[in-house]
Amino acid sequence: MLRVGIAGLGFMGMIHYLSYQKVRGAKVAAICEQTRKRLSGDWRDIKGNFGPAGEQMDLSGIATYDDLDAMLENPEIDMVDITLPPALHADIACKALRKGKHVFCEKPMALKLSDCSRMIAAAQKAKRQLLVGHVLPLLPEYAWARKVIDDGRYGKLLGGSFRRVISDPAWLKHYWKAEVVGGPMLDLHIHDAHLIRLLFGMPIAVSTTGRSRGQLAEYWSTQFRFKKNLAVTATSGTIDQQGRPFDHGFEIHLEKATLLFQFAVIGDDGKYLCPPTLLDHRGKTKSAKMPAGDPMMNAFQAELKAVTESVRAGKKNPLLGGNLARDAIAICQAETKSLLQKKTITIK
Repeated sequence: MLRVGIAGLGFMGMIHYLSYQKVRGAKVAAICEQTRKRLSGDWRDIKGNFGPAGEQMDLSGIATYDDLDAMLENPEIDMVDITLPPALHADIACKALRKGKHVFCEKPMALKLSDCSRMIAAAQKAKRQLLVGHVLPLLPEYAWARKVIDDGRYGKLLGGSFRRVISDPAWLKHYWKAEVVGGPMLDLHIHDAHLIRLLFGMPIAVSTTGRSRGQLAEYWSTQFRFKKNLAVTATSGTIDQQGRPFDHGFEIHLEKATLLFQFAVIGDDGKYLCPPTLLDHRGKTKSAKMPAGDPMMNAFQAELKAVTESVRAGKKNPLLGGNLARDAIAICQAETKSLLQKKTITIK
């Protein structure tokens, strides 16, 4: 049994906690949080842009801490699950690794590439796993696209366009502070940067245009350049109107097929604007069958199942690797630089 200590009990900490209840071979053994009422089980003030609302929880049998060092001293904790603000990820991950714990860290891995490298080095020295929570490849629609691509029957990848736009999350504290969260580039677009790196490899340059809020990208479009002849673009960011809190999708081109998908929350209604669809080279349209249930919660359960299996088997899942997560941050930083400097940026 993998015994997990969750560090940070905000919205994502709650989602992880609920997801672990559905994962065989893992259990939440401890929680560290500085908001005292949450340690008593009162999660009614926790909210996010998907999933269930926070409620009163029964935490009996779970050790609770308001001091991280105390939780790290608990010998019954095998892995620390970090769901704190990104600025805290690197220091806490390194500390947990030095204490002999495996680490699962929510995205983004960190705010600086140097911190990512420090985390990777700490895991190697401790001989423990460092896994980073990029859940997007495990969402049903994206998992379907990866399966079609990997199958190979429709030929090679030619490119794709990716979209991820939200309404300004005014309810999120410090969202627009570069030194704490990093804005929509590192909180939102990082998902697609990671996916693009996973599908197409590392781009050699980016060209980004859009608008910024201070030194943070607010809304933008990027063209990615690769060594191979690929056409890859992405649009992401925030809008001020709250009537459409979430919108994401893709159009992926292969030699013999195009994969389409778009989902949005409009008002309080989440719906497909384009269900997952394959257009083949014979002119036929094929709808993909998606599993039942909440796709977001299903994806987090799949992610934590992969984390659990990775640690228990001693074999790191490549989807959750630190090097891939570090590359995603390098891409995002290049996009921000391109936007602010109004020029194409080479990625070294």
